[in-house]
Order: sequence, then structure tokens, then C-alpha cells
Amino acid sequence: MSNIRLFFSASLSTGMTDKLDKSQSYYLNKVMRVKENEVFSLFNCNGEWEAKVLSISKSIIEFKIIKQLRQKENIKKELWLAFSPIKSNYQNFMIQKATELGVTKFLPIIFDRTVVRKINKERLEKIIIEASEQSNRINLPKVEEPQSLNNFLETNSIDLILTDLNSNNNKIDKSKLTDKPVCIIIGPEGDFSEDERQEILGFKGVQPIKINENILRSETAVISAISIINYVLN
Repeated sequence: MSNIRLFFSASLSTGMTDKLDKSQSYYLNKVMRVKENEVFSLFNCNGEWEAKVLSISKSIIEFKIIKQLRQKENIKKELWLAFSPIKSNYQNFMIQKATELGVTKFLPIIFDRTVVRKINKERLEKIIIEASEQSNRINLPKVEEPQSLNNFLETNSIDLILTDLNSNNNKIDKSKLTDKPVCIIIGPEGDFSEDERQEILGFKGVQPIKINENILRSETAVISAISIINYVLN
């Protein structure tokens, strides 16, 4: 079985035939050098299937679904990331690694000290697809539109983990976690304002945690915090 995995948004079922788009056909044919009758896999939120190349015509690949390899994923625990948008190169890296580590939803927050106040949602979704293809995920994380901190706190029912350099706590209390999604909140490059910090600390059930003695870049803090949460949950 090939280890080539591609995301296919349309419905998939055993025995069906369809065509890949121009970009995916180019990747399979020109980059991976896949030939007729060779196999690869396609996935979407409903599962993963083995596909066989039927033909390559005008650089477009037609395929047939041979069998289902995996069923739809059952997510044991939702893991969300609330973050301040940062410069694109660092943000792309952060989204890629957070996807690989299991985040199920991204929530951009515009804080008082947020410098970058817009996101390229289409670009982030493309990075998520590529990271999911590489990391053997089936379900793709969702990306919310940017929102204010106040709106985020008022509209979400979550177990909130605050990464806080001022906290004396360095452990997550698993007994305080409920069946709600666990959401990590990461501040902007200039950190939370004191008003924001107090507003977050006033959220019911929040757990502040100091993840490192050093001041971390946003993307480093994200990877560190997710790794800690995954360790606690597993």
C-alpha cells in the first residue's frame, strides 16, 4: 500500500470513479511519479479509502476507489487553540505543527497588543490539509474567523488553559477537566495586557500554567503547551 495520502472533499465510496483536480494530479503524476494501476489513498471526514489510478489523460488523473481503509475518526477529546495572529511564516509553521499534534479547532483572537489583525483563512486551510495528509489524520481542524477576547469568552463552553508567565503553577489538574473541549489560549507577541489577563483569569474553570521560565515565541509556546496537554490527556 502506498503511503501517499490526499484529501478529497467530495463523497467517496467503494467502486466509484472520479478525477483529481489539476494540482493533485500534477503532484501525483509529476512529483510522486505514480503510474496507471498504482495505488494511493484518499481521505475526508468520513474515512480513508484505497484508490487506483485508472488513467492519466492531459495530466489529469482518473481513479477508482478499491476499498475502505479506515472509518470516520471518533475524537476522544476536542483540543482547541485560541491564538493571536502573528507574521505569516511563523503562523504557518504554528498551524502546521498544531495540526500534527492534534488540534481540532483554531480560534484567532485580536488582543490589545496584537500586531497582525487579519488572517489568510484560505492559506491556513491549505496548510491544515497538507499537515493532515502528512500526519495520518482524517478529520481536518476548523479555522474560525478572528474575534475579540470578550466574544471568545462569552460564546464558548470550554476548559480553558491559560499560558501565563506570571503564574506559579506548572501542572495541569486533570481532575478539573470536564467533557468540554480543552482550549489553550496563547497571548500576542507583547503578551496579554493586565486587563486581558484578569478577564481570562475570571473565566469559570480556567487553569493558568507557566510552561517555561523563559519568554517563548508564540509558535514555540503553542508547541510546548499542546505537548503538555496531550501528555495530561493521554
